[in-house]
Amino acid sequence: MPITLGVGWYMICVFGPKPLFHHNIMSAGIALSLFGTAWLLFGTVAMRWLWFPIAFTCVFAQTLSEVLLNKVTFQMQDIAAYGAHFLLTVIGTEVDRNGNTLTVWSDGIAHPLNVAEACSGMRMLVAFLALGVFLAYTNLKGWWQRSLLVLCGVPIAILVNMIRIASMGILTQYDQNFVDGEFHELVGVLWMLPALFLYMGTLWVIRNLIVDETEVQHAV
Repeated sequence: MPITLGVGWYMICVFGPKPLFHHNIMSAGIALSLFGTAWLLFGTVAMRWLWFPIAFTCVFAQTLSEVLLNKVTFQMQDIAAYGAHFLLTVIGTEVDRNGNTLTVWSDGIAHPLNVAEACSGMRMLVAFLALGVFLAYTNLKGWWQRSLLVLCGVPIAILVNMIRIASMGILTQYDQNFVDGEFHELVGVLWMLPALFLYMGTLWVIRNLIVDETEVQHAV
């Protein structure tokens, strides 16, 4: 049944009304077909374990709609630029902000730093949402704990991206080449490590907010 529904939905998207001809809408048919195929081949018992990896792959293996992606990306660019400007100001760095462009001043010399679309933090946000869903499903039991962990991935990704851009603003005072090329990518990778530790710490806190009485009795 799911295979029939999945193939039918995909065909409707392909040959039906034009608004349905969209890869995110069509992916629902692909997901149903994958579920149906796995169910047919491995049975109901196995699907208790297979449904999550299949659903995880169907959700995070596809690209978002360009219209939605652009709206979110532009908003995150503004947030990243504003946050980095605030952090640089707090630590005493002379910096101006004009839209998504930061100008860091050092000895009267201007060092422009453009918060481009690639610096919006969208990729980091998607990565932490995917990581959060995986960790929530495998490490937490309550739905409120799982939801809280996934939601915490949003501010953590945004905060770390602000710090990353602020660190680039500091480095650009010494050499403008620090904000370009491979070094720029290296800084982004390095900031993923403290972000990961921060997220794992958040997982530990959420998991220990409530202690199961049965676990305490067993421990005693």
